[in-house]
Amino acid sequence: QVQLVESGGGSVQAGGSLRLSCQASGYTETNNCMAWFRQAPGKEREAVAVVYLRDNSTYYADSVAGRFTISRDMATNTVYLQMKTLEVEDSAIYYCATERGSCKYAARVNYWGQGTQVTVSS
Repeated sequence: QVQLVESGGGSVQAGGSLRLSCQASGYTETNNCMAWFRQAPGKEREAVAVVYLRDNSTYYADSVAGRFTISRDMATNTVYLQMKTLEVEDSAIYYCATERGSCKYAARVNYWGQGTQVTVSS
């Protein structure tokens, strides 16, 4: 069983920055990727950033590319999401996720964190 615990959400003004953390524990060796998803009210949960565990390659949604950076600390099994130049549209609950697949489709993810709220005001 894998456990994911997020931290670091909060409120910030547009243009500001936040860093999210996700601490993973349990049997994570068979998983292929770790990712950050987000879900805004009335919208589907979407993948915003993914890191692939075998080669540390990354994927970003077009809406966050160039502003968000996903990184990984192998020693502590922690994944970070550095978010810069935040926009009001980035407001959502952000979830950490891991699975054996691509980490791009919420329906296929089998391990989720509890979520952390990010609110960006104008």
